Amino acid sequence: MNRFLIIGASGGIGAALVSVLSGQGAEVVELSRSVHGFDITDEASVEAHMDALQGPFGGVIVATGALEIGGAEPEKTIRAVSAKAMADQFAVNAIGPALVLRHAGRLLPREGRSVCAVLTARVGSIGDNRIGGWTSYRAAKAAANQIVHTTAIELARTHKELVCVALHPGTVQTPFTQKYLGRHPAVPAQEAAENLMNVLNGLKPEDTGGFFDWAGEKVTW
Repeated sequence: MNRFLIIGASGGIGAALVSVLSGQGAEVVELSRSVHGFDITDEASVEAHMDALQGPFGGVIVATGALEIGGAEPEKTIRAVSAKAMADQFAVNAIGPALVLRHAGRLLPREGRSVCAVLTARVGSIGDNRIGGWTSYRAAKAAANQIVHTTAIELARTHKELVCVALHPGTVQTPFTQKYLGRHPAVPAQEAAENLMNVLNGLKPEDTGGFFDWAGEKVTW
């Protein structure tokens, strides 16, 4: 089914996903805060917008996220953690996607292949953490990975051909990452979106519940 829902469609990667999918002839339904008033941190907003949608969709992609919220930069050490900054990270990067995913069962077809993806981040991998820091962001993304994995297990009971995964898009050139690129290689958002769609198109139902990077490689939990 060539119909997709993109959550966070006005962001760098979200807008690029809309462009790539539209270019492939897909029907794309968009939701974003700046255009539609969709606030992923507000449960009432999420419910109102999601309840208004009519499925089924062949794919649902949650492309929302934030690295710096309210001027709070990623912590360099655990000594810099604050309750407010951590709560804000969880609201955007973990709780918000969970509120969206609770509608996935209704919006995705029970018959035939479909995909459901949440953009998380490799820094949310506990096993891949070698240098510490960024405690709140890492923890929120790790929570998002668990939320996706749990959702995939539950939906597999009723949506046998669904692929529900967490995706690491790589380092992407967007306003979201501009301050933190440094010497890290980064790709344009359009290229990142193409990479992500190539990964989703190549995954099989037995891959559901996994965590994959932009090249289709499994990322350790």
